[in-house]
Amino acid sequence: MFPLCLGGNVFGWTIDEETSFEVLDAYRAAGGNFIDTADVYAQWSEQGAGISELIIGRWMAARHNRDEMVIATKVGKAAGLEGLSAETVRRGAEASLERLGIERIDLFYAHVDDPDIPLQETLGAFGSLISDGLIAHAAASNYGPARLEEAMSLGGCDGLASFVALQPEYNLLERSEYEGDLMDVAARHDLACIPYYGLARGFLTGKYRPGGAEVQSPRAAAIRASYMNDEGFAVLGLLDEIAAEHGSSPAAIALAWLLAQPTVLAPIASATSADQLAELVSCIEVQLSDSELQALTAAVD
Repeated sequence: MFPLCLGGNVFGWTIDEETSFEVLDAYRAAGGNFIDTADVYAQWSEQGAGISELIIGRWMAARHNRDEMVIATKVGKAAGLEGLSAETVRRGAEASLERLGIERIDLFYAHVDDPDIPLQETLGAFGSLISDGLIAHAAASNYGPARLEEAMSLGGCDGLASFVALQPEYNLLERSEYEGDLMDVAARHDLACIPYYGLARGFLTGKYRPGGAEVQSPRAAAIRASYMNDEGFAVLGLLDEIAAEHGSSPAAIALAWLLAQPTVLAPIASATSADQLAELVSCIEVQLSDSELQALTAAVD
C-alpha cells in the first residue's frame, strides 16, 4: 500500500475531468496505488454526487490499471442514501460499483456513524457484501471511541464484518478528537488509521499567510475562521523552518509528521494539479528527526 492516499473529493468539483486525469496519472507514475472517494463527492457541486467515482472509474478504464489500484469509497451521506441501514449499505455499494466500473470495492467505509441503526445490522450488511464478493474489506469513518469499540467487539462473529481501518479527521492542528480514546481503540484492535484533512483543509500547505494574497477556494472562509490565528501561524512558521532544513515544503513536512504517528498507515491528501501532487508525494522521502517530531507535536496543546 502506498503511504499517501490520494483524495478524490476534488475530482469533478474544483478540477475538471481532464485535470483529474493528469493528477491521477502523476500519482500513478509516482508509485501511488491508493485512492479515496465517496458516493457523496461532489454533491455540493454542479456535477453532483457520484462524479468523483465516475471520473476515477473512467480513468481506470482508460489506463487499464484496475488491478494495480486500491479503491476506497463510502456510503451513508449521499442524498437518498443517508444512514447505515442494511438496505442503504447494499444500495450504496451497488451504485458505487456501477459508477466505478469495477466488480469489487477494496475498502468500503461507513462514512459516518448512524446511531439510529443497530451496529449488528450495519456490520451484517457489510458482512453480506464481503460474502458476495462486492467488497473486500469494511471500514469506519467518523466514529466515536465508544461506538467503535462496540463495533469491534461485535465484528467477525455470526456473519458480521469486522472493520479493518478507521478514517478520522487528524492533522497537526486537529488532534484532540483522535489522540486519546479513539487512538487507543485503533491501537488495541490493530486498525489502520487513514486520516482525512491531513493538511487542515489546505492551511498547512502554507498558502494562507498573514497579509498574503487572498486564496480563492471553496474552503477559504472556513480555513480563515479555524486556523488563521496565532497558533496556526506558529505551526506554519515551524513547518517553514523544518522544510528549509530538508529542502522540502510545509505540506510535505505536515504529512511526514502524520506518517510518523502511531497507527497511521497513510494520510489522505488531495491535489488540484500534477505539480501540487509531486509536492505532496515527496512526504514519503522525508525522514524527520526525533527532535523535529517532538517540536511539531509540542507546537499545539
